[in-house]
Amino acid sequence: MTEAYNPEPLTRDNAAVVFVDNQVGLMTGIRDYSIADLKHNIVGLAKAAKALGLPIVTTTTSSQTLWGPAIPELQEALPDQTFIDRTTVNAWDDPRVEEAIRATKRSKLIFAGLSLEVCAAFPAMRAVREGFEAYVAVDASGTFNMTKRETALVRLTQAGVVVADGASLMIEILADNASNQAGEVYGALGMDWSILVGQVRESA
Repeated sequence: MTEAYNPEPLTRDNAAVVFVDNQVGLMTGIRDYSIADLKHNIVGLAKAAKALGLPIVTTTTSSQTLWGPAIPELQEALPDQTFIDRTTVNAWDDPRVEEAIRATKRSKLIFAGLSLEVCAAFPAMRAVREGFEAYVAVDASGTFNMTKRETALVRLTQAGVVVADGASLMIEILADNASNQAGEVYGALGMDWSILVGQVRESA
């Protein structure tokens, strides 16, 4: 019987988000999500993390020679963000990326990357080995076929990484629908019922 893994909740004070290689060239090969849905999920995660005041780290791989720049929608959502461009397969293996992650001073790291089984999974698994708690926002981490998706989820789980959707992770951090950031977070995630949050706040 596998031992249950149920870490303490994510909060604004213990969590950071790492976007790995959400690049134009990689996006063209995605097959487990529609491109529109995947972009929606990536951008929603970025905007919600920003609204919650979470530290954010962003990377690309060989943007000038391989996969092109980060998708414009993500750059627009994070206009002040520096994308660390590297050559290492595992983002964590680049000293600048590791330094940026450690500089967040957060113990819980949420990864989203293209592709799921490499760009998101490799640094997430390394994070666990380094003593962090790692999460992967699966719906913001597309890949190239369903076999890759299925095996990635198994491997992540075996490695002690929490797999979830980005929206549920952000809402766990939000914690209270009466928060001043609630409307912005729900709006960022594209939830049609977010208008109701204002009513909750008014009655709280």
